[in-house]
Amino acid sequence: MTTENENENNKKIPKHLAIILDGNGRWAKKRHLPRLLGHRAGLRKLENMVRLVKREGIRYFSVYAFSTENWTRPKMEVDGLMSLFRFYIRHKVEEIKAEGARIRFCGRKNKIPEDLLEQMNWAEEYTKDQNILDFILCINYGGRAEIIDAVNKIIDSGQKNITEEDLRKNFYLPDVPDPDLIIRTSGELRLSNFWLWESAYSEYYFTDTYWPDFDEAELKKALEDYAGRDRRYGGLKK
Repeated sequence: MTTENENENNKKIPKHLAIILDGNGRWAKKRHLPRLLGHRAGLRKLENMVRLVKREGIRYFSVYAFSTENWTRPKMEVDGLMSLFRFYIRHKVEEIKAEGARIRFCGRKNKIPEDLLEQMNWAEEYTKDQNILDFILCINYGGRAEIIDAVNKIIDSGQKNITEEDLRKNFYLPDVPDPDLIIRTSGELRLSNFWLWESAYSEYYFTDTYWPDFDEAELKKALEDYAGRDRRYGGLKK
């Protein structure tokens, strides 16, 4: 569990904000554009969102960019997404680093093209000393896969009795606190295998806005809603 931050106006803000980036394809379809242009618009929006999240004083910002299930999409779309990831890592890391953000990737390394994986490792190393914001891109990530991988690591170590703390220590990013607020765009009302263990006490915010249209006003609306909630973590209200 985590404790929230407070900004300069003493407003409660999440220490870890997570967003499920949804609606790129429908955004493109609505404009009679190829789906890949929707994904490109979504990545462009993400670039600006890093700045907005930093301005709000949020310490950890994670996004669900590509799930373990997304490999089943048409090959042309998957290949196009991998190319977009390559382009943005190659051209935007410098700007993100200038914001004081450390780039981190979360998920399984298998299936990711070797050249892209090298770029991801380079981006993590290049920004590792930044400490204003941890910007976490979940690529080839699945909550079930993370739990299974953690259990298998513990079994391989020879341990028989497993505690919650053992699991947490073997997750992909064990130092990252649980998300306080998870936003899902595009009107879908489900978690879709994102941060399954870590979201046990997260707050959720759903919006009909497609991700490429999710702007500063939409972010502020979500944060205002979060600030008004009373988080009790299963305890009684005082």
